Amino acid sequence: MGSPRSSGSTRGSRRRRWASLLGATALAVTAGGALVAAPAVAASNVDFDTHCIPPAIAGLPPIDGTTTAKITADNTSPQVGDTVTVTYTVVTPAASNPTDLALPADIMTPTGKVALGGAQTGSVTVTGPRQNPPVPGRGAFPSFSMTGTFTVTTPGAITLSPGDYNIHTSYILELDTPCTVTNPPAPVSETVTAADNPPANTRAISLGSASGSPGAAVAVTGSGFTAGATVTLAGRSSSAQTADTATVTADAQGGISGSLVVSDLTTTGVVAYEGGAWSSDLGAGPVAYVVIDDQPVPEGSQKVTTTVRAGTLSMSQAGDAVQLSAVDFGQGGASTGALQSVTVKDFRGGPAGWSLTGKVTDFSGPGAKIDAGKLSWTPACTTKAGSPSTCQAGSAGTVGAAGATLASTPDGTATGGEFTTGAQLSLDVPSFTPPGSYAGVLTLTLT
Repeated sequence: MGSPRSSGSTRGSRRRRWASLLGATALAVTAGGALVAAPAVAASNVDFDTHCIPPAIAGLPPIDGTTTAKITADNTSPQVGDTVTVTYTVVTPAASNPTDLALPADIMTPTGKVALGGAQTGSVTVTGPRQNPPVPGRGAFPSFSMTGTFTVTTPGAITLSPGDYNIHTSYILELDTPCTVTNPPAPVSETVTAADNPPANTRAISLGSASGSPGAAVAVTGSGFTAGATVTLAGRSSSAQTADTATVTADAQGGISGSLVVSDLTTTGVVAYEGGAWSSDLGAGPVAYVVIDDQPVPEGSQKVTTTVRAGTLSMSQAGDAVQLSAVDFGQGGASTGALQSVTVKDFRGGPAGWSLTGKVTDFSGPGAKIDAGKLSWTPACTTKAGSPSTCQAGSAGTVGAAGATLASTPDGTATGGEFTTGAQLSLDVPSFTPPGSYAGVLTLTLT
C-alpha cells in the first residue's frame, strides 16, 4: 500500500507544480505584462477598478485591483472623415507577479478596447506587440501599450476612456486572461474635438482659349462663386502669381464673366479667387494657358531659344537582398532589419505626384510558412535639396500581401525631384516555428 500512496503523492506533486507554473503565468498576464514602454504624452492618467479572470487551468481565483492607464490620440483636433490613431497604455497594472517564478521575455500579447463617448459613441479595438522584458519573481510588471484607429463620423467633443483588455500568453500553453472594467465606463483620459468638414468648393472656371500672344485678352467665365463677391482673375507661373490681374463681380447666381490681359511670358495658367490672395478653398483653377512669344525680332537682334525635355519617373534600389536578424526556436519574436534604400527620380515636369507601394509574399521555410501579415515596416523618406516636391513617408504598420505605401508625393502645380526612401523591417516570428531559413519576396511598385 505504501508504494501506491507514494506514487499518487508524486503525481499529485507534479500536478501541483504544473498548476503553479501556469498560475504564475496567468497572474503575470493579469498584471498587464509588459511590453513597449509608453512614450511621454500629455494625456491624463486615470485609475479604475479591474476584475481579471485567470485561465481555468490555473486554478486561481479572480484578481480584483486598480489599473492606472491613459489614452492618447495622434490628432486631437480632427475633421469629420479623418482617421485618428489612439494608444491605450496600461501604466500600472492591477497586480504584480505573486510568485518566485521568473517569467521569460516576449510571451505576452495584449488586446483591448477604448470606449468612445460624447459626440461619437462606440469602441475602438486596440492591439499591442508581443514584446516584454523578463519579469522577476515577486517583481512589478512594466507598462504596455496597444494601438488602434477610428474614423470620425460626428463633429463635437469625443471622449476616450480605457476599456476591457486581455493578455494572451505563449508560455507553456496558449492562454488568455481577460480583465474588465468593474464599473464601466472608466474615467475619461483624453478628449478629441472634431470639426465638421467645410463646405465643398464648387467654384470652377473655363477660358476662351488655351494660348495667346503677349498682351492678348483671354475670356474667363466661371460658376460657384459667392453672389456679389469681388473675384480676382490672375495669371500663374507655376505656383506663383504673375502681375497680370483683373477683377470681376459675381452675379446673383455666383457666375462670373470677364477677360484677363496676359503678358507674362512665363504664364502657365489662370486662376480666379475671392478674397485678398489666392486660396484653394475660395478659388478655382489653375486652368492651363500658354503665352506664345510670336513677336518679331528687332533688326540687328537674334532670338536665342532652348528646349527643356521632359524626363521619366524611375526608381533604383541599393540592393535586392535583406537579411533579418535571427530569432530563437521556442521564443520567436521580432526578426528585424532594414529595407535596401530606394531612390526615386521624378523628372517628368508635370503636375502629377507619385506613390511607391510594397507588398510581400508568405515566408516559406522547412515545412512551414510565416504569414505575410507578420511583416511590418516603419517607412522613412528624404527629399534632395532643390526638389519642387517633398516626399511623405508612409504610415508604420503591416505590409502583408495586400500591400502598403512606402512613400509618396502629392499632385501639385510644380512637382518633381529626387528622393531617397527606406524602412525598418520587423517580422513577428511565431515561437515554435521550425528551425531553418525562411524567405519571402517584397515587391515595390512605383506609380
